Amino acid sequence: MNQTFHDDLEFLERHTPIVVLQRDEAAVAIAPDYQGRVMTSTFDQDQGPSFGWINRKVIQAGLLSDPQRKGKLEEHIYIFGGEERFWLGPEGGQFALFFKPGTKFEFSDWTTPPAIDTEPFELIAKSNHSAEFKRDCELTNYSGTTFSMGIERTIRLLDEEAIADALQSQSVPSDVQVVAYESDNRLTNRGDQAWKPETGLPSIWLLGMYNPSPQTTVVIPFKSGPEETLGPKVNDTYFGKVPPEYLTVEQDVLFFKGDGTRRGKIGITPERSKGIAGSYDADGKVLTIVTYNVQAAPQGFVNSMWEHQAEPYQGDVINSYNDGSPAPGEPPLGPFYELETSSPAAALAPGETMRHVQRTLHIHGPENALDPIALRLFGVSLSEIKAGQTNRK
Repeated sequence: MNQTFHDDLEFLERHTPIVVLQRDEAAVAIAPDYQGRVMTSTFDQDQGPSFGWINRKVIQAGLLSDPQRKGKLEEHIYIFGGEERFWLGPEGGQFALFFKPGTKFEFSDWTTPPAIDTEPFELIAKSNHSAEFKRDCELTNYSGTTFSMGIERTIRLLDEEAIADALQSQSVPSDVQVVAYESDNRLTNRGDQAWKPETGLPSIWLLGMYNPSPQTTVVIPFKSGPEETLGPKVNDTYFGKVPPEYLTVEQDVLFFKGDGTRRGKIGITPERSKGIAGSYDADGKVLTIVTYNVQAAPQGFVNSMWEHQAEPYQGDVINSYNDGSPAPGEPPLGPFYELETSSPAAALAPGETMRHVQRTLHIHGPENALDPIALRLFGVSLSEIKAGQTNRK
């Protein structure tokens, strides 16, 4: 059974400083020590559900010493959970930030940089509705290029006007409950050399970890058209091909299980993207919507595949991950499911800044109130999302 927001907030506050943003009954809990991560949110602070997946075991244990980490997952990553974390790409390839120079593209050599894993962001401003963080750091990629970075991250609870705008509506329906927030993320070149494609470019990468359920389906609409110009409809080979019972791909929309029972990941090209992804939890009657600021990408999007890449800047802009056992007999990491978005590759001159803005909305209510929203934003009805296929002939 999923925890309430109240339960999760009490737990989090026992183990790490938490900044709470509030607007009416809606609230968001943010952890500065986990890189200004949105840990969870709710539309009802007292009794409402907690939308972020929280890894209580790892949070409770805290940061381990080097001898304690040896041979454990924490040697590679601290999976604290949280429904929106700030990361930097690319993960794999010759310009990877998660593999040191000279290592192999294998899990034993994969390491999350401390700047986006264990080191805190500084809280520099806070109000009831927003919190602002910053962090300067240096990261070296697989090819040996060092980036001097300035990171700024502001999280805001959206007001009713901004929520209506996100829903492409004149107003918010009176019979739904909503929590909606925006993260405004900025990456600045603090060095004295321009960042160039031939030596590697970083990107802003936002990942949301949510509580799975047997009746949760990820839905991503995309542009239809020929693969020659738009690329494949979906990249479904990150962790081996996703079987058809977990993924249905139609002309302009896909359905992907978010049940946390089988490990798999999918990606959408920037040419296909409509700037939106989401999910529907039919049990909880919660529609989740994630959008980002679609912008020009003259250098493309970084490729995070774990291999030496022929096309390092033909990566995906939207990803979704369903957790499950990584190998026979091994437990899942969570389980959880993820929705992710990325900025373009950041070919920044000294002092130049790239901005990536993501909005997350969780909307709860009767299906007759949620259905028009799904149709408007995703182009499919709730019944089609639940069935994992459209009714088109």
